[in-house]
Amino acid sequence: MVIKTINTGILSFGMSGTLFQAPFLNEHPGFQLTAVVERSKKSAHKSYPNIKSYDTVDQLIADKDIDLVVVNTPNPTHFEFALKALKAKKHVLVEKPFCVTSSEAKELFAEAKKVDRIILPYQNRRYDSDFLSVKRVLESGKLGSLVEVHMRYDRYRHHIGPKIAKETPVPGSGLLYDLGPHLLDATIALFGYPLEWSKHTGQFRPKTQVDDYAHIHLLYPKGVQVFITMSMLVVQPQASFVLNGTKGTFVKPRTDIQEQQLLAGMSPGDPLFGIEESDNFGVLTTIVENGEKQIEKIESAKSSYINLFEDVYKSLVDGIPYPITEKDIILQLEILEG
Repeated sequence: MVIKTINTGILSFGMSGTLFQAPFLNEHPGFQLTAVVERSKKSAHKSYPNIKSYDTVDQLIADKDIDLVVVNTPNPTHFEFALKALKAKKHVLVEKPFCVTSSEAKELFAEAKKVDRIILPYQNRRYDSDFLSVKRVLESGKLGSLVEVHMRYDRYRHHIGPKIAKETPVPGSGLLYDLGPHLLDATIALFGYPLEWSKHTGQFRPKTQVDDYAHIHLLYPKGVQVFITMSMLVVQPQASFVLNGTKGTFVKPRTDIQEQQLLAGMSPGDPLFGIEESDNFGVLTTIVENGEKQIEKIESAKSSYINLFEDVYKSLVDGIPYPITEKDIILQLEILEG
């Protein structure tokens, strides 16, 4: 069988490009990592000898050989660059946040339909071990009827970081837009669309210009309560997922195993890639028939972002619906901007 190859260009070769994009595009047989934008330091050729390195975004988008453009630039540029790529008749994969406002997202989806191209959101945390493990426990029914869910991203960074797009009050800056898309996408993927929500942000670091704390409370049918929290000032990180049901509780720490392995130089093709250590397995506590607690460790699901790129490939080549929908993204942005 002949595999159709999708020539792909990445608009930035920082951490996102080097860790979360290039290794998987290189590993997946359906993609050809064709080009990258490197404004100053030219290093991509060291890992990918045949790659074309452009100085500007416009040069890469103008490359007639490229079928798919990955928009992984600072948040405020996502809309502009994605729109340019669509108008150049490219398919587009956009990192989170998809853009800054729901109206921008609607315009991008409309433009994609107009030019007969596909634009997709890169929500890689749906392909993490912790998320997949939570999904598996939910589907098992062992928790009974869901009552309450807490999901968190905890960091500790008291200082102001050097990235202007994250630390100054430009559109899409701050912690809510940085980590909120991950947590909201997980919420929508696991529980669907909320009936209502409320949101709170805070600024706690000295001289911060942007939010470094955010909390969203979402109400679901049957009274199910979902609380998502992100903070830059948690010295001792809490469990990333806590799910309470009528029959049990599941607690899962966040490990970012793929990121750790990629930083250590492991290839996505390594048999050990995406496998968590047993110390990081989730714990399921249920009540058995005699009323006693039963505690069991739940082995974490093997994970790989190659599965995200497989879903991108199937969407572009076979027309199979992508797991993250247009409606998902528009709602996510309505919550972020509301």
